[in-house]
Amino acid sequence: MNAKKKSAKSVVAVSGPTNVLIVGVGGQGVIMVSKILARLSQMQGLQVKQSEVHGMAKRGGSVFSHIRFGEEVWSPTIPMGEADVVLGLEWAEGLRWLRYLKPGSGTFISDTKRIVPPFSCRDRHHDALHGYAHHTVAEIVKQVPSAYAPNATGMAIELGNERVANTILLGVLSTVMDFPAEDWLQVLPEFVPPKTLETNLKAFEAGRHWTTQPPVPEVQEQAVPQPQAPMRRQVSLEITGEWCKSCDICVKMCPERCLALDDHQIVELVKPNACTGCRVCEWLCPDFVIAVHVDVVPLEAVSADTTTEVRI
Repeated sequence: MNAKKKSAKSVVAVSGPTNVLIVGVGGQGVIMVSKILARLSQMQGLQVKQSEVHGMAKRGGSVFSHIRFGEEVWSPTIPMGEADVVLGLEWAEGLRWLRYLKPGSGTFISDTKRIVPPFSCRDRHHDALHGYAHHTVAEIVKQVPSAYAPNATGMAIELGNERVANTILLGVLSTVMDFPAEDWLQVLPEFVPPKTLETNLKAFEAGRHWTTQPPVPEVQEQAVPQPQAPMRRQVSLEITGEWCKSCDICVKMCPERCLALDDHQIVELVKPNACTGCRVCEWLCPDFVIAVHVDVVPLEAVSADTTTEVRI
């Protein structure tokens, strides 16, 4: 679901520093986004203070960065309730930091992408509820004075590169800041890989364009769709064998011991019936070898012999 609710265009503080809190999951580009904003602030002749925590930047870990800029800035960290903008590159991370948003005037921007941590799936049974935040986009948009919740990841996939979702969010952010659009376009090439510059520029413009579109009519949204009888989840593993470096991490960390290395030391699924789709293997693989796909299908469409298929 895409959603937006606008108030005042600019969020630059009238007095004192402007505070922007950028949050997400390791690998999403939180630090890159914060550096771009810091560079933009310096170009305007403003003082900038930046504080970040990225020790958990391993895939799946929480990452956040405080950016403060203005005529005079003393502290690098944003007090609770003083953030002019909370920018979330992942939905649950954005929600976790909402308490830092300035009441009555803060702007919340977040991708609706949901990255469910493996250990939120404590119940390994099929169709079990997980511990991920269940708040819907519509619920949050109603609570925040100014909110933008694009499906940035979906838009990035349409552009051909899922990783430019952060640049789409930068485009959205640029519409609520006082910095000229041409300054953003000048800074962007300094921080993105040269091979992806063209796609990143398109992503930035896509984010800006999204804010000008009419809001999507509200619909009744289910935060976590749950299969109803006679439906069942069907799990499939997509394994790119040529990328596997035989590190054995997925094999050792699989809670159900579904995986093993074959005679060529390439990972394979050896117990398809035991796989619950918890995604531990997907998230811990450093080489993106495994992709877990979970679909809800009619019970009669599920084979009696297996609930998991392997696609290579």
